[in-house]
Amino acid sequence: MAVRAYLAVGTNIGEREHNLLGAVKGLQTIEGITVVDLSAVYETDPVGYTDQAAFLNMAVEIETSLSPEALLESVLRLEQELGRVRIIRWGPRTIDIDILLYGEESVALPHLQIPHPEMTGRAFVLVPLNDIFDHAQLIKGKLLKQWLEQANDRKGVRRWGTLNLETGSAHFEN
Repeated sequence: MAVRAYLAVGTNIGEREHNLLGAVKGLQTIEGITVVDLSAVYETDPVGYTDQAAFLNMAVEIETSLSPEALLESVLRLEQELGRVRIIRWGPRTIDIDILLYGEESVALPHLQIPHPEMTGRAFVLVPLNDIFDHAQLIKGKLLKQWLEQANDRKGVRRWGTLNLETGSAHFEN
């Protein structure tokens, strides 16, 4: 049975729009994953480790027959294929793919927590998710709109453009 899941995808090294396109195209090649919808792309100020370039972030809605753990393994493998190296926590990266939500399920494992434990405090996750998420569904007991109202760092999130998977291009809007 297929489940709707939501992923956050971000990058701040190299050709950022190319990295996002590579991640979304890579997701489409994984057996058991169908990309359903993409948010707009947002340029965002770094959070945590701030001495680095701005990120491009987006949210991806998928339908998947993979279990949460198999989905995690698949996105970690895709990150590696796209050149992800983990050196500094919250540091620069070619690509970062996080599982935000997996249907209505909660997962609490040492290596995987769903809903993503930090998503509700991060405007760079909530703003893109707002583009594609069912607004009647609750996240950790609140509507997405309520989480967005509480996000302190919304000014650091600026609409950048969109990705077109059919043409394999990014459209810069500013």
